[in-house]
Amino acid sequence: MSAVNLQQLKQTAKLPAAQAGIGNVKAFFESQKGVLAAVLPKHVGADRMLKIALGAMRTTPKLMQCTTESLFGAIVQCSQLGLEPNTPLGHAYLIPFEKKRKQGNQWVVEKIETQIVLGYKGLIDLARRSGQVISISAHEVCRNDKFDYAYGLNERLEHVPASGDRGEVVFFYAVAKLVGGGHAFEVMTRAEVEKIRNESQNYKFAQDKAKTVWGQHFVEMGRKTVLRRLFKYLPVSIELATAAALDGKNSAGEDQNLGDVLTGDFSVVDNEYNSNEHYGHEPQAESLSLTEQWDKYYQVQAEYGDREAENFMPGEPDPRA
Repeated sequence: MSAVNLQQLKQTAKLPAAQAGIGNVKAFFESQKGVLAAVLPKHVGADRMLKIALGAMRTTPKLMQCTTESLFGAIVQCSQLGLEPNTPLGHAYLIPFEKKRKQGNQWVVEKIETQIVLGYKGLIDLARRSGQVISISAHEVCRNDKFDYAYGLNERLEHVPASGDRGEVVFFYAVAKLVGGGHAFEVMTRAEVEKIRNESQNYKFAQDKAKTVWGQHFVEMGRKTVLRRLFKYLPVSIELATAAALDGKNSAGEDQNLGDVLTGDFSVVDNEYNSNEHYGHEPQAESLSLTEQWDKYYQVQAEYGDREAENFMPGEPDPRA
């Protein structure tokens, strides 16, 4: 193992993860744990976030084509927002983004960087955490539902889903109840949502549109679209405003610029670095007692099952067992 200075680190970090080697990617992540520790909430450990990042590369192999610095930058940004990407919670997702430039009459891929896509559940969670919103939700309206709304001095919104066949989706709406009293809502027609979908770079240039996130999760994307529009009229937090801006850049096909987060020193290791040697078990947040760690494990196990609960299993037996 040979130490290199920060300048060499930056050069290595700009390489695609596959080219840098998985060992160097992990070593780079380890060298930057101080950045994560500074922005993470106390109940989430830096080791867990790094394990999530490495797990995302396994489940989405194309992320290995992304630059190492953009992978880590995405994890830092998710940590600042307090959202765990690529988990069953559905709060956020890491995806590869092709940064293109025009060469002659053709567009060529200059490099691939990691982008963050916010799920509508993640946006709702951030809105609730802002302290300005009591409740917030987004729904689709189908043709056979009972639905009526009006803007103006006497605003109203009523939605009663049909009990049988609801028919095709015709509207989306988002509604929020505010702490200071009152409410706010936004309604969009299906045509309005589809127009935004059609202008999305990822959808517009996809060869197989059925395989895009819009093609596979149209309802969820519609809910998120109307939520993002509602946020313009709500007293939102910095985190929520940042999340909405990031998601807007992704929809417009713009670079989120997640790479500039490097600090400290770095060590390069061989590409044959054994992933199980250092990441077979995930340490827990130091702020939690052993009893609290096991309580967290049981909670996740009950809500999401054994597979997700494994990420929270403490290294010592439950003292109450």
